[in-house]
Amino acid sequence: MCGRFALTLPHDAMAQLFAAAPDNDLPPVPNFNICPTNSVAVVLREGDDDSAPRRLSALRWGFLPHWYKTQTDGPLLINARAETLAEKPAFRAAARARRCLIPATGFYEWTKNADGTRLPWYIARSDGAPLAFAGLWQDWEREGERLRTCAIVTCAANSEMAAIHHRMPVILDAADWPLWLGEAGHGAATLMAPAEEGHLAMHRVSREVNSNRASGPELIEPLAE
Repeated sequence: MCGRFALTLPHDAMAQLFAAAPDNDLPPVPNFNICPTNSVAVVLREGDDDSAPRRLSALRWGFLPHWYKTQTDGPLLINARAETLAEKPAFRAAARARRCLIPATGFYEWTKNADGTRLPWYIARSDGAPLAFAGLWQDWEREGERLRTCAIVTCAANSEMAAIHHRMPVILDAADWPLWLGEAGHGAATLMAPAEEGHLAMHRVSREVNSNRASGPELIEPLAE
């Protein structure tokens, strides 16, 4: 799964990287501890036209199916399993028509020691380049309240990541962005695979990040031996 991540790219750099027009209400960056229900920067396209432009927009991380009567009417859907997207009523329409990219600098995962203490790890690209998670988005509206929401697509972990957790985000290379966003025809389902071995680096970080109130660049620093 993916339950926390970091994003340090400035808005103009993200707009340039993803060739997307930025909205005016993007969440502040850098953010070293992005948590569920936070506003996140997302690259998306609207409409069925293959030539629809990309936008960099602010969405709530926590997908709300259209049948939820309130924001807490069901489980908080921060992740969507790649293996069951086509079957799950919450995600199957979005998987066909509302796919997005969720930029990140890195993400966190946890192991446990013998006494059950949660030990955080920070995972990023080994070359320092930004990540682009495969995502899904959904508009939700009730009694005049309107939210645009998203979830991160996850898959089985590769062998490197499996030492920490059995799931990981689907991470897309730049060459695959057009296909995932629906700009390059059909076949997006073929992209939902683990990252290739050797593309990610991971290190232990301070347990300070276990708190959703923690912030600052020290959260991603390697834990001192």
